[in-house]
Amino acid sequence: MELIYDLEHIRDAAKKIWQAAADKKVFAFYGEMGAGKTTFINALCEEKKTSSRVSSPTFSIINEYAWPGGKIFHIDLYRLKDEEEAVRAGAEDCIYSGEICLVEWPEKAPGLFPDDAVKISIEVIDENARKLVIDME
Repeated sequence: MELIYDLEHIRDAAKKIWQAAADKKVFAFYGEMGAGKTTFINALCEEKKTSSRVSSPTFSIINEYAWPGGKIFHIDLYRLKDEEEAVRAGAEDCIYSGEICLVEWPEKAPGLFPDDAVKISIEVIDENARKLVIDME
């Protein structure tokens, strides 16, 4: 599935992702630095009506947000060296918790992800537009 959106309509794109992946729990976000992974995750969390402000977990590694259906874990593996470090940070526990997990930089620990994880690549088209390539297989 491909989806092109402009930043003004990012919430519409987030809504379409939740509709298409209704029963999925783990989402792996790929893209270059500055592509908009955290911005898109913020829109996904807004659509789920999280009770706290969404922020980048670059330094904390894992942020946890409450939403009416449970918890959302927002994980950023950028600063980690490998899977072992990700496990020690608690990423594996979150990924297999049964809660929603939104993970940036999954290529840092590819072996941690279940086969049914949704893979989302974000590409910059221009300063206001992005392209999502979504793999739900």
